[in-house]
Amino acid sequence: MDVMADERHRGVTARVPTPACLALPGSTPQMPPSPTDSVPPQGPIPADGAASRPGTVGLSAATGGDLGRRERMLLAALAAVLAVLLLWLRGGLHPDAPLERLARQSPDLQVALSDGRPTLVEFYADWCEACRAMAPAMEQLEQHHRGALDLVLLNVDNPRWQAELERYDVNGIPQLELFSANGRAVGRSIGARSASELEALASSLLEDQPLPALPGVGATSPLPTTRDDAAVGPRSHG
Repeated sequence: MDVMADERHRGVTARVPTPACLALPGSTPQMPPSPTDSVPPQGPIPADGAASRPGTVGLSAATGGDLGRRERMLLAALAAVLAVLLLWLRGGLHPDAPLERLARQSPDLQVALSDGRPTLVEFYADWCEACRAMAPAMEQLEQHHRGALDLVLLNVDNPRWQAELERYDVNGIPQLELFSANGRAVGRSIGARSASELEALASSLLEDQPLPALPGVGATSPLPTTRDDAAVGPRSHG
């Protein structure tokens, strides 16, 4: 007692083991948790020894997604360009083709024959390869003599022009009917003509001179033996 009193007097307190450190006979002592036990386990360390930063994996995935989206958009754009190019090469863009442009701006036949200008009438069809081959030269001729020479295109598939087909005995196309400034028929040309031949015909009409003697007959597309007169072409005047 004197010893304990002496220890209390000197501020020393006896240390009694806590219940967590006590062990029953025959049992394994339970040690208190270490302060490090509360630290969550760390993931595997990369091979280069650098710890991964939060969000790195998500950023990589997002970047890969953006690249894939851009590649798909680029491929779609290239496919669209190729489709348009193929359509153009096959003559599918008809509204921009020379033959269709000429047909759209073609004046009415009776108006052309009565306006005091020479007239060149072409009988044609959308399916006529010879007509399409000659169309650029015809468009050039129209642009060169615009306001002085009338170019009229009549679609043989349009029943509106059935009387003209019979009057001018149209059996193959392209067929050109040539008229003087006073509306009088002066000649005919059958088959596709080159730019120089078309220019020679136009000059003769404009100068009121005899038509040139063109050699042979150009390539033609024969008309079908039977046509559905109820089928109207895409242009009412053409």
